[in-house]
Amino acid sequence: MEIYEKIEQVTTKDEFLEFLNMLSKDFKLNVDEWENKSINYYLEAIESWIEDMEGYYMNSGLPVPNNIDWNFLATIFYVGKIYE
Repeated sequence: MEIYEKIEQVTTKDEFLEFLNMLSKDFKLNVDEWENKSINYYLEAIESWIEDMEGYYMNSGLPVPNNIDWNFLATIFYVGKIYE
């Protein structure tokens, strides 16, 4: 299964953990396919996509999410800096 296809199946904590594992393995095995090979470029790409995400959803004919827990997402990204 392609990583992109897995996204639609992520609805639980365990599925999210499996997705992250797949993403990490994909980076190790297919680094040449990744546009953003460093953490700073990766984070900048995420930031840019979030700024433009409404357009992505509208252009894809999908509803724009309106119940995003931004604080939780910020916590996830922060703990990647400090958690062992």
